[in-house]
Amino acid sequence: MMYLAYQAQADLLSPIRFLAGLARQTLTGPLVNGYGHMGLRHLAAAYELVERAGLSHGRPRFGIEQVEVGNREVQVTEEKTAVLPFGTLLRFKKDVDIAQPRVLVVAPLSGHFATLLVNTVKTMLPDHDVYITDWHNARDVPLEAGPFGFDDYVEHVVRFLEILGPGAHLVAVCQPCVQALVAAAVMAQDKNPAAPSSMTLMAGPIDCRINPTKVNELATSKPISWFERNLIATVPKGFPGSGRRVYPGFVQLTAFVSMNPTRHLKAHLDLYHDLAEGEEEKAEATKTFYDEYFAVLDLAAEFYLETVRYVFQEYRLPKGELTYRGRPVDFRAIRKTALLTVEGERDDICSIGQTMAAQDLCSGLRPHKKRHHMQAGVGHYGVFSGRKWAGQVYPIVRNHILASD
Repeated sequence: MMYLAYQAQADLLSPIRFLAGLARQTLTGPLVNGYGHMGLRHLAAAYELVERAGLSHGRPRFGIEQVEVGNREVQVTEEKTAVLPFGTLLRFKKDVDIAQPRVLVVAPLSGHFATLLVNTVKTMLPDHDVYITDWHNARDVPLEAGPFGFDDYVEHVVRFLEILGPGAHLVAVCQPCVQALVAAAVMAQDKNPAAPSSMTLMAGPIDCRINPTKVNELATSKPISWFERNLIATVPKGFPGSGRRVYPGFVQLTAFVSMNPTRHLKAHLDLYHDLAEGEEEKAEATKTFYDEYFAVLDLAAEFYLETVRYVFQEYRLPKGELTYRGRPVDFRAIRKTALLTVEGERDDICSIGQTMAAQDLCSGLRPHKKRHHMQAGVGHYGVFSGRKWAGQVYPIVRNHILASD
């Protein structure tokens, strides 16, 4: 019923948004031609906010068409290296003839598309051959593809690393730090030749018992049966994944927004002002952010519930109780994959200490193969996006990969 109600509301608002868009376009002509007045600009701004008042369920474009390598601009093309039912291994192929470290960026599967990491990818591209896990929207995956749970996510990471081959590097951001660490341990236990040369875990919930955040408290405030009963819905008819049980992206987005509603309200009031005042550059930056933020994907119910249970409620990783395909995961088996953990001083989603816990779990690594960095003055997103990511965090990540290549 929850998904049906949401879809009915979205369908009802669609013609209103369409008409608002037409009205905005009608006003755009006079504004562009220079004979619009302030009242007209304010009206056009209001129509544009109505036009934008909705969610998207399709992946936005990465939009990385060229990047500077050395002292020249080179073309970048997206190449689907492997396509599985729940995810694509996407390569940002550059028009260069030099060998660069191969890096698999593991994107979060937490209600947004992999394009959330566009700034991460763009920053890494000049120095690396970058691949990313481009997760699919579960509502678009037919039931015949089967379930997708915690172990399936880990298996996807292992398979993608095997496709990249020996000597590749692993960079995980936020939620998938858990699965990336498990994949590295499983590959080490199996003596898999494609085990990554280095692993960078950024702002991920390895041990949620440390400095619990509001996210952690929410996860432990209810039994797993409550999450299944209240947050899981069935994809309605009209979509390829009709009948699949999912944790809807619009529910996750609502949770994110509710954590700081004042900030998002202010951002949209500022957007209205910038549009009305003709501050195009400021308005475009805000629109670009929210185009990505309001693009949501549904998670397979199995993956969501198992993640909540294993990671946030039962703490199976730090307690040494996690299994993969029925066998214990031994993080001490990791002896060759160099480890870097990164945290943000002001992170209110994954607090200080939660990611660093991986350092203790990987007790089989020699001290010179382990490093931790705490970035001052940044919140969760600042760890992997923005000025301090590019200027202070990334150089450490780059050197870590280079030293391990």
